[in-house]
Amino acid sequence: MTASMTAFSRQEARYDWGTISWEVRSVNQRYLEPNFRLPEQFRELEFSFRDLLRKKLNRGKLECQLRYQAVDKAATSLTINPDNAQALANAIHQLDTWFDDIKTPSPLQILQWPGILSDSSEDADTIKKAVVELFGKAVNELIEMRLREGEQLVAIIEQRLDSIDAIVAEVQGKLPTIIAAQKQNLTDKLEAAKVELDPMRVEAEIVLLAQKADVAEELDRLATHTKEVRRQLQQKGPIGRRLDFLMQELNREANTLSSKSIVVETTQSAVELKVLIEQMREQIQNIE
Repeated sequence: MTASMTAFSRQEARYDWGTISWEVRSVNQRYLEPNFRLPEQFRELEFSFRDLLRKKLNRGKLECQLRYQAVDKAATSLTINPDNAQALANAIHQLDTWFDDIKTPSPLQILQWPGILSDSSEDADTIKKAVVELFGKAVNELIEMRLREGEQLVAIIEQRLDSIDAIVAEVQGKLPTIIAAQKQNLTDKLEAAKVELDPMRVEAEIVLLAQKADVAEELDRLATHTKEVRRQLQQKGPIGRRLDFLMQELNREANTLSSKSIVVETTQSAVELKVLIEQMREQIQNIE
């Protein structure tokens, strides 16, 4: 499916240990260019984030921002580790049997002993795992939006292609009439000028006129290019660069049609073609 490079996604998750949120913005770019704004404790994960983007996206400039708000540790519930507390009590009792006048530590001193209290906050690995998973969700949401935008771009481009095909068919239908009218116009001018008509010279002029006015080849190529654009729009994967090349080819044929025009109608048609092609080119800049 055709995907746009313009999209935005936001994902947020709340846990007992804090809140994390991702914002990912994507705009058009010739290559894949991700930029990350991360809290320092998650900087080591940047390579994993970039690897995920390379697997799922091909083009686009991305701004990825992670926000992390930890729960206030003062409000974190603390629990006593019974095994460590019992081991400390046994050690104190053992010392009491060995030495006289052992001063029993206060409850506050015991709580300050390493390993007695268990902090309920999650460890760093758990938090980092949650950050990586949430980034994956944000990227998937971004891709879905890029695909929705891509569908809208396809509809716009196909409308322009329909208009181009209609103009090409109209010019093709008028071409014999245009050539015949120019032939008659040339004959009338020669007669009005009271010039003795040399049948061979008149025929040669008519042949030259017909060659100049013959844009059948350009019209055929225009029709062929629009068919190829439609085919590319149905392909999977990145197609933006191919479509951009086809826009150049379409524009080249429209310019040739304009240069070979001998009547106002054909000139106007060439101008309309170039306007439509430019409108498509602007939209294609956003296609991956």
